[in-house]
Amino acid sequence: MRYKLTIEYDGTDYHGWQVQPNGRTIQAVLQGALTQMTGESAAVVAAGRTDAGVHACGQMISFALQRALPAEMLQRGLNALTPPDLCVTAAEVAGDGFDPRRAARSRVYTYRIWNARWMSPFWRRYAWHVPRPLALDSMRSAAAHLIGEHDFSSFQAAGCEAKQPVRRVLRSDLDHSDQLITYTIEATGFLRHMVRNIIGTLVEVGLGERGAADLPALLAARNRTLAGPTAPACGLCLQRVNY
Repeated sequence: MRYKLTIEYDGTDYHGWQVQPNGRTIQAVLQGALTQMTGESAAVVAAGRTDAGVHACGQMISFALQRALPAEMLQRGLNALTPPDLCVTAAEVAGDGFDPRRAARSRVYTYRIWNARWMSPFWRRYAWHVPRPLALDSMRSAAAHLIGEHDFSSFQAAGCEAKQPVRRVLRSDLDHSDQLITYTIEATGFLRHMVRNIIGTLVEVGLGERGAADLPALLAARNRTLAGPTAPACGLCLQRVNY
């Protein structure tokens, strides 16, 4: 029986999604809980492999068990066995061929920036502290240039395993509430560190270190060294996976 579960987690104390020889990971914790609950060694796959320190509100995972169990029982059991920084928010039976990564139509990420002189203790785990004032209108103008199908090599991390760097962005915009700025991006796929490298570049625009109109030329250059720094992982959250 194959299942699909929606999970959320605070990624601060994890070394990312994928099982590693040394370091606590989301995948390892889930697989350990499943083995403890069912006695089976199930391989858990995800819609996206989040990096160390990255959070998720709507990560989709899937796995198969030899013995059929009610989805609600799985949800209750896993939530009892996993730590408080990880929660199964929904569970259901999936089709035999369901693959949460390949079946996804798009993914939505948010990135949060705390834009004030002093960092809020309530947001320090979930936002990047930028103490200097940011020009939001310029950042919005720059972000809009990313919508559409482009080669995102300029925002691709070294060591990215993607076969090709072209991605289609469906949404790229910013909102703010007092000191909290939220960037939302939806795309059919993402490259490694793509969102964090975009944020580093948008912050440079907001600080007046580059112009909003520079983004098309930056995309065309296909050169990572020309883009901004990689923003910290703490501000990034996988918000939703659309099927």
